[in-house]
Amino acid sequence: MKIIRFDELKVVPWKNGLGITREIAVMPEGAGTDDFLWRVSIADVDTASPFSTFPGIDRTIVLLEGDGFTMTLDGEREHALTVPCEPFSFAGEAKVEVRLAGGATRDFNLMVRRGKARGEVRALRGEADVSRATLVYLSSGHGTADDEPVFAGDTVFDATSLQLSADATALVVTLTL
Repeated sequence: MKIIRFDELKVVPWKNGLGITREIAVMPEGAGTDDFLWRVSIADVDTASPFSTFPGIDRTIVLLEGDGFTMTLDGEREHALTVPCEPFSFAGEAKVEVRLAGGATRDFNLMVRRGKARGEVRALRGEADVSRATLVYLSSGHGTADDEPVFAGDTVFDATSLQLSADATALVVTLTL
């Protein structure tokens, strides 16, 4: 079991250089933006700007903080990402423009290489025992992972036992290679 605290996350520029993301995990370890099998990160979106494109990648994005934004995909399809902890999936090669609904936002991102891996993000709210997850990001509340305390902003990998408090919201990521 491994716990990564939010303040330990590596800050890296977006692929297009227009923002920053905090990398939670990437496989293989040390892989760059063009050669990862899967990647999990937390991005800050503070201006209306295009997302980086990732051909051949399946993406899932989840609003964590802020009022969110409206995504326009390939100039025609719109999706409002304004409800916290509701995953939205889209193709990484889509050209995505963003209009902020209010101020700056923070979002959780899962990216997997299509045909090589599959990934799922699901939100859990309230008291729960979590099993069979590759990693769990605690968005709010607290819990224990293998008897170690975990708090909002922490990510837990490969815990044998993870219990969440009644006030917790967690994003559970399952990856299949």
